[in-house]
Amino acid sequence: MPGWGDILREIGESASQGSAGPDFDLIRRKYLTELHAHTGRNVVLYATDFLGAQANPANTSITLQDMQGLMECFRDLPGPSLDLILHSPGGSPEAANSLVSYMRSKYEDVRVFVPLAAMSAATMWALSANVIVMGKHSQLGPIDPQLVTGGRAMPARALIRQFERAAEECSNDATRLSVWLPILQQYAPGLLEVCAQYEELGRELVKEWLRSYMLAADPDRDQKSEAIAKYFADADLHKAHGRGIDRDHARAQGVIVEDLEDDQVLQDLVLSVFHATTQTFGGTGAVKIIENHIGRAFAVQQMAVNVGPMMTPPGGFLHMQPVPLGSIP
Repeated sequence: MPGWGDILREIGESASQGSAGPDFDLIRRKYLTELHAHTGRNVVLYATDFLGAQANPANTSITLQDMQGLMECFRDLPGPSLDLILHSPGGSPEAANSLVSYMRSKYEDVRVFVPLAAMSAATMWALSANVIVMGKHSQLGPIDPQLVTGGRAMPARALIRQFERAAEECSNDATRLSVWLPILQQYAPGLLEVCAQYEELGRELVKEWLRSYMLAADPDRDQKSEAIAKYFADADLHKAHGRGIDRDHARAQGVIVEDLEDDQVLQDLVLSVFHATTQTFGGTGAVKIIENHIGRAFAVQQMAVNVGPMMTPPGGFLHMQPVPLGSIP
């Protein structure tokens, strides 16, 4: 199986074939095309450089802007099947809802491949599939919502627990109010209601997607969907929002998971796409790539100035700058 180093060498060798530098696009697209040839299914890659040293959540999270990428990549890809390679830290659950609704309006049979990590709202997205394909190393994550307060992302459940603790301590000892007041004053009015609503939103979306797609043929789909959604949303159980959930734990809850290693050729191709994508991130400044197997794509670069993406001709990239991604210095 080609490893990360093998793909790096292949990309390096592409520079000696008359190009000005390594042709990241050529190698990545080669493996996307080969993956489609192997499966006979539509292939779309959604990946972000969220593990990079300079990762900025504003550029690597799931947002409604991603709809532009899906619209570009779903063009000329008729249903009913789709293989989505998903590598993401998550992001807006509202955006994930819109992306899933759009995806499901076009494709009846969806497989989500998790080459490394699909966390938070990306886990929600994965749970909208008919089946999730994971390797021994792959992970999903809890879907408990995170709210930005004071410039920091905080788990909604942690905020609720903090208010509950403050109420209990102050009711037992009024002098504790002087300790808690400076802490509680930094939070906006209505924050507890927002926390509760976001928790409910995540659970309800996942429950509905599971019963409509993955578990649609299961006579116990209502109970199973509710139990799975509750498990992934249980912040008290998982303790940390970034805690990984491997395929065995997901499968034990009733999630339909296939092992990536069951088809060695498929595993090689999926991981080659992933390795080539991480090399693209490291070599071009791109931090998000949404791309299909026929070359339509949307990309975001890490830039200090927030400029809207510019169109390139069909089969090219959508960029912060109108240049081929592989040639970005």
